[in-house]
Amino acid sequence: MSNNAKFAEIAALAGDPGRASMLNGLMDGRALTASELAQLAGITAQTASSHLTRMTDAGLLAVEKQGRHRYHRLASPAVAQMIESIMRIAAPGVAAKPVRTGPRDAALRAGRTCYDHLAGHLGVAITDALVDAGHLDLGLDAGEVTESGRALLDSAGIDIAALSAARGRILCRPCLDWSERRPHLAGAIGAALCSHCFERGWITRVDGTRAVTVTPNGQRQLRETFGVSLS
Repeated sequence: MSNNAKFAEIAALAGDPGRASMLNGLMDGRALTASELAQLAGITAQTASSHLTRMTDAGLLAVEKQGRHRYHRLASPAVAQMIESIMRIAAPGVAAKPVRTGPRDAALRAGRTCYDHLAGHLGVAITDALVDAGHLDLGLDAGEVTESGRALLDSAGIDIAALSAARGRILCRPCLDWSERRPHLAGAIGAALCSHCFERGWITRVDGTRAVTVTPNGQRQLRETFGVSLS
C-alpha cells in the first residue's frame, strides 16, 4: 500500500464519528473493553467490534488480553499525538466523555490486593513512581528493574538478589489494573513490595474484602521511600 493510500485509510478510520469517539475516549491512557467503548460511542456492540478490528488491523489500536477479557488501547504515542492534533483543530477545550471502570466500591478502587500484589490507585501510583524515577522499565508484556531500582529496593529491605535467584516466577511484569486500566507491578517484586508494606504496617486489610487502606505512617513512608503521591 502506498503512503498516500495508507494516509487515506487512517484518515477515513479516524473520521468516522463512532470510531473518533472511541479513539478520543482512549486518550487518557487507559485500556477499555469493546462494550465500554461501544457505550462511549453510542453504538451497538457488533458495530463496535467491527470498528475495533479495523482500527487494530490499521495499527491505531493494540489489544491486551487479561484473563477472559480483551482490552483495547492506543497502539503508540504517535497515534495519541495524531488524535490530539486533530482535536485541537476540531474541538479545542472539549474533553472526552469519561468512562467509569472497575468496582463501584471506593475502597476497592483506592487500593486492594490482586492475588499477592497491590492494585487499584495505590498499586498504579507505586508503579508510576518507580517508572517515573527511572527505577523500573515496564513494557506491555515484561518489565525490568534498573540498577537504581535494585539499589532502592535493597536499601528498603527487599532482597532483589534472592528474588532474582528464585526459580519458577517472573521477577517483574505488568498487570493491567481492573479499575485504573493502566499497569500495576506484578511478579516476584510486586509480591515482595506488597508483603513489605503489610509487614511494616504501611497498609492494613479491610476485613472481609480485598481492599487495603494506607496508614498515615504508610503514606509518609511511601512518599519518602518510593516517591509515591496518593493525593
